[in-house]
Amino acid sequence: MAAENTNRSVFGLHGVTGMLIATVLLLSILVALTTWGIKVQQGSATNFYDPAPVLDINNLKKNSTENANFAFQDAK
Repeated sequence: MAAENTNRSVFGLHGVTGMLIATVLLLSILVALTTWGIKVQQGSATNFYDPAPVLDINNLKKNSTENANFAFQDAK
């Protein structure tokens, strides 16, 4: 006959405490990624790209390092 496991605890790492740790960790990751996304969006809204160099695609060559001059560039 197998012995009964008497080392069980509701507040052990696999119980309520572990669930709370996992929930707090996931919520903190959610808050961090949301904050980071909002900051990136605000930065993109104030520092947008100037599409003028891209409008004339006749300047592009097939394989050339000069194509970087016609890529999206910061407006500032």
